[in-house]
Amino acid sequence: MKMENVTKMKLPVGIENFEEIRTEGFYYIDKTCLIRDLLRDWGKVNLFTRPRRFGKSLNMSMLKCFFEVGAKKELFDGLAISGETDLCEAYMGKFPVVSVSLKGVNGIDFETARAMMCAAIGKEAMRFQFLENSDKLTEKEKAMYHQLTTVDAQQRESFIMPDSVLKESLQTLSMLLQKHYERKVIILIDEYDVPLAKANENGYYDEMVLLIRNLFEQALKSNESLYFAVLTGCLRVSRESVFTGLNNPKIRSITSVSFDEYFGFTDQEVRKLLDDYELSAAYDTVKKWYDGYHFGNVDVYCPWDVVSYVDELKDDRSLEPKDYWSNTSGNEVLKRFLRMAKSTTKREIEELIAGGTVVKMLKEELTYRDLYQSIENVWSVLFTTGYLTQQGKPSGRKVRLTIPNEEIRNLFMNQILEWIQDVAREDGAFLNAFCEAFKNGDAAEAQNRFTRYLQETISIRDTAVRQDLRESFYHGILLGLLAYKDEWYVYSNKESGAGYCDILVESAREKVGIVIEVKYAEDGNLKDACSRALDQIDSRGYTASLLADGMRKILKYGVACHGKECRIETV
Repeated sequence: MKMENVTKMKLPVGIENFEEIRTEGFYYIDKTCLIRDLLRDWGKVNLFTRPRRFGKSLNMSMLKCFFEVGAKKELFDGLAISGETDLCEAYMGKFPVVSVSLKGVNGIDFETARAMMCAAIGKEAMRFQFLENSDKLTEKEKAMYHQLTTVDAQQRESFIMPDSVLKESLQTLSMLLQKHYERKVIILIDEYDVPLAKANENGYYDEMVLLIRNLFEQALKSNESLYFAVLTGCLRVSRESVFTGLNNPKIRSITSVSFDEYFGFTDQEVRKLLDDYELSAAYDTVKKWYDGYHFGNVDVYCPWDVVSYVDELKDDRSLEPKDYWSNTSGNEVLKRFLRMAKSTTKREIEELIAGGTVVKMLKEELTYRDLYQSIENVWSVLFTTGYLTQQGKPSGRKVRLTIPNEEIRNLFMNQILEWIQDVAREDGAFLNAFCEAFKNGDAAEAQNRFTRYLQETISIRDTAVRQDLRESFYHGILLGLLAYKDEWYVYSNKESGAGYCDILVESAREKVGIVIEVKYAEDGNLKDACSRALDQIDSRGYTASLLADGMRKILKYGVACHGKECRIETV
């Protein structure tokens, strides 16, 4: 592909359909050798576990496009798999494929989730409406197909499947397709564990486990029409939960060496992508922010982040990197982790944010019911879901964990700030006394209370985090504490005088204004940092907006922080 053509190609932000990418002019990073390795490293049932946004759904779409009867061979022209001529001749377009995504099965209760499951399977079954007229099926078999595609007359999207039909639905569809095509069937199940995660959150876990266990046992164990199956998900749910009775499914987890380069972008692939869009100068930034994950023996970038950033960067080359990954989820795992953290865990979090590591005994097989039973289990979940990654090779079940990149480090910091503010709101007496100290000009009392608070929470230290971000972190803590007072107007980074002051507070009733400038004492010299903060307030005239708003009494504070120490001075 010539360079002038590449730069005109669209970047596939949020597109998980392989055929659309290949036919509509989107850039594609070739992962088709996954097909070759999947056939060589044979497994009847294969489970790939990777964090979200690492290309699982796109790879499943690619498998469907390759194997399914009627495959469009031109979709693979110029890709690596096309060089495997014997393999393509033997397997491309030779199999009926049942492809179901359970990503959307996220009901608030079991009945809603069950209906969503019926819809996911029913819509897939409707792709094969030719079965209704197949001369290879008996009338009874056609009636079985009809049971899979019957919809409610009033609610056209609602499929009607009794329990006996639903649990055997994938097996039934496989049997009918095998009889029609006279070939065994490939089953693809994407995001198999989403229904379990949602069920656990909403209180119907046992019902969903039973449903999926029955569905999988019929489709993946006692299914004589199955050629092979591939499943994807974030977590490796224990066999005692949904894989009971399956004959040793092959688990391809993030610690497995096999298939390690097929989910995520390698450094070579990212360099080429940036070169193709004439953005090579952004390599160091992209690496710092979106690289750092370690799967098997390969270091990889998060594809969603890289594609999203490059898509914006090609139109605005001055664009700063930002967080794309966390916006795809509510980050409930991290929130729960912080709520569960005791003293030792808080210190370990500080070590991670500072760029260090912690060694943990991990469990890759958990049930969703077990996820939050202990802090040790949550460490495992943070690892398997991509908030942490491994450094070096595991020693048995012991893994040295680290935060992969700047994006996730910032995510930790933002979640910690939210957690700190939530915790602070639970202690109204502390917050009221803290705020009153600032209003009364009592810097010593404010310093005493803020220091005690920092001692009990999570702080930011060392050089892994830029100084401006460290200042922003302490700024955020202070802002959250002062915002407790409902009758106060609290402003962050408001323009005043010749610049933007960190925090401005107005007590309109008492006509009291407060100006606060926050500094991070890089060298630990808190007194000097306070002096610089107070000098900045005066030199830039930060009191101007308070005076304009009619504040009669104005208090100026310099706040300096370093780790868990702080100093507050006023003039």
